[in-house]
Amino acid sequence: MSEVVLVGVEPATADDVVRVARHGAKVELTDAAVKAMRASRDVIDELAGDEGTPHYGVSTGFGALATTYIPADRRAALQRSLVRSHAASSGPEVEREVVRALMLLRLRTLASGRTGVRPETARLLADLLNHGITPVVGEYGSLGCSGDLAPLSHVALALTGEGDVRDANGDRMTAAAALRKENLQPVELAAKEGLALINGTDGMLGMLTLAAADLEKLLRLADVAAAMSVEALLGTDRVFAADLQELRPQPGQALAAANMRKLLADSKIMESHRGPDCTRVQDAYSLRCAPQVAGAARDTLNYTNLVAHRELASTVDNPAVLADGRVESNGNFHGAPVAYALDFLAIPVADLASMSERRTDRMLDVARSHGLPPFLAHEVGVDSGHMIAHYTQAGVVSELKRLANPASVDSIPTSAMQEDHVSMGWAGGRKLRRSVDGLRTVLAIEILTAARALDLRAPLMPAPATKAVVDVLRSTVDGPGPDRYLAPDIERTVAALDDLLHAAESVTGPLD
Repeated sequence: MSEVVLVGVEPATADDVVRVARHGAKVELTDAAVKAMRASRDVIDELAGDEGTPHYGVSTGFGALATTYIPADRRAALQRSLVRSHAASSGPEVEREVVRALMLLRLRTLASGRTGVRPETARLLADLLNHGITPVVGEYGSLGCSGDLAPLSHVALALTGEGDVRDANGDRMTAAAALRKENLQPVELAAKEGLALINGTDGMLGMLTLAAADLEKLLRLADVAAAMSVEALLGTDRVFAADLQELRPQPGQALAAANMRKLLADSKIMESHRGPDCTRVQDAYSLRCAPQVAGAARDTLNYTNLVAHRELASTVDNPAVLADGRVESNGNFHGAPVAYALDFLAIPVADLASMSERRTDRMLDVARSHGLPPFLAHEVGVDSGHMIAHYTQAGVVSELKRLANPASVDSIPTSAMQEDHVSMGWAGGRKLRRSVDGLRTVLAIEILTAARALDLRAPLMPAPATKAVVDVLRSTVDGPGPDRYLAPDIERTVAALDDLLHAAESVTGPLD
């Protein structure tokens, strides 16, 4: 892949967002984008010279102050005041990758030529990305309508040389100092530019895009974890047969079941109870229905990816400069489409985690684990095994259930009732990120527990794919034995999740 992401009038891609936000890819404005920005700027300059007709954001105030006329000699101050006053976020600092994602997405909107921003202003935003300068943004300040106002205002403020940023090394400093350090000149915002820099849904869309990239991997890991637990609990793989799945043609379910078949192929544990003396007719739902739940999660992710794809092709600004030269107010800054998708995705995240926790609990319960020692303890009574690892998992799952409550059903009117219905999409993005992190921990604890249980099933051997997972895990986490400090084992498993997925796929081929 190219190391430079071209930003032009064309839609952005989810891959571009991840590369720039997480991996530091450079950005470059295309010639077509510069041409489009110049054309739309000419329209705004013409409107700015029209002293007879008020134009929102050009010669008027904002929000509830839209009826206040601003004379020409005060319009530069209007833009400065807008950005300064709106850079009002508070709370914990937002992650660097989220801020970089929203910067890239706002740059893409500017490059569309529908906002009236000058090319030099857009270039400075690109320079901030390329030099690793990341404005400091607090967690609270966006209601997901009129765009992610406070977060984007901190970015716009940095373009003027004000506010705080972090440099490429993560050191906090003033924006003025960071710009000087990189020989960059701040801009003085012209008519409409302050508004165009802050009136977008880029933060919530960036969080949706990053979460979707994470969940694509975690869904495959959920299948790996489920397969390991099926083996550890002496479950049956017959329920994952293709002809049974075809009776209910849900696409995600078919993919998840196919993954389970690949992961459990050639398992000696499975073979050990296929004979006529096996009385295991039906497994518990957390084993038997794993493809149904993981499959529905895939279908939900596919839907939210479609929403993100459409948003990545959108130009969100108010007012917008249209192709025929009209400048029209609109409501495209309302975050409802993204907010609903963020909330929707939090539901299967919580449910996948809940099912994972049920399988973990089953492996630890001597009454249901089919021959495993209580809590997988080495010396029962002296040792507690994974008893409290399950408590940790249960605590996370409980939190994920709370985070699955939708943010988008709430609305608090603001701006003197001008903005009387808001999406709360930014809040949906914040809680989804916490949910994704929680799912990582839950799946890691299930895999850690299932690996210990599979070791305890020796001399019966697991499937080649699940054995590969255990082998890689054992390179960083020791196998069964007396109780030891368990927290590091959990953290090492979380850190190794990508390697564990790769280990499984080295045997099965790419999982879906």
